[in-house]
Parts: sequence; C-alpha cells; structure tokens
Amino acid sequence: MDILLWCLIIASFIIAFVGLIYPIIPAVLFIYVGFILYGVFFDFGSMTISFWIVEVLLTMLLFVVDYASNLFGVKKYGGSKAAIWGSTIGLLVGPFVIPFAGIILGPFIGAILAELVIHRKAFKESVQVGVGSLLGFLGGAVMKGLLQTIMVVVFLVYVL
Repeated sequence: MDILLWCLIIASFIIAFVGLIYPIIPAVLFIYVGFILYGVFFDFGSMTISFWIVEVLLTMLLFVVDYASNLFGVKKYGGSKAAIWGSTIGLLVGPFVIPFAGIILGPFIGAILAELVIHRKAFKESVQVGVGSLLGFLGGAVMKGLLQTIMVVVFLVYVL
C-alpha cells in the first residue's frame, strides 16, 4: 500500500513539472497535493512549521519569477503591457490551437499580434517583442523548474 501511496505523491509532482510545459496546469498546486497526500496517508508531523515557511517562500518566489520573466523578456525588447497580455493569452490558448508547438508559438504570436493591432508597431518591431516574450517564457520555465525541484527536494529532506 505504501508503494501505491508514494506513486500518487510522485505522480502529483510529475504533473507539477508537466505544468511547466502546459501552463494551464496549476503546477504549484500539484506540488502541494503531494505534500497533503503525504501528510494524510503518512505523517504531517515531519512537515514542521519551518518546512511550511520554506515552501511558502519558495512558492512566492516562483510566482515572482513567473511574472518577472515574461515582463523582463517583453520589456527588454521594447514591448508594451498589451504585449505582456497578448503573450499570456497566447501561452494559455496556444497549446489548444496548435498542439505541442502552441506552447512556443502561442506567446510569440500573442505578443506580436498585441503590438501590431493595439500599438500599431511595425512588423519587425513586433517580431522582436515576440522573441522577447518567447525568451522570457523559456527563461521563466527553466527558473520555475529549478524552484519546483528545490521544493520537492526540501520536502524529501524533511520527510525522509
């Protein structure tokens, strides 16, 4: 039975990492599902107040990185707030419109369209903003993956 329960905990962590590629999946929520599953089926006692403080701080950092990476990527390449929104909408819609490639093309196209339509920027400028959005997304995904890995490692240090 313990093996099955650990498989559920590990599966919730894996789903969290899939959320890096498909941002419609609330990645951090699934990490916490793993924590809760462990607590319910094994022991909440090993997850002390210091554990929860560290995890909440890492979660807050993860949200800041998520927002800042997109903002930095778009702004560095001359994008507007509309491009940030376009990129975010493209990130959420892209994987459904263009499976697999949509995760990359969605934010890129969303930022370009926002700059072209709302701010009437030249195509070349809009494409630069799209590239910035894409680089911001990819950099953010790498950083979020690192932070999620740290969250899981902290969990394992506390419970094992």
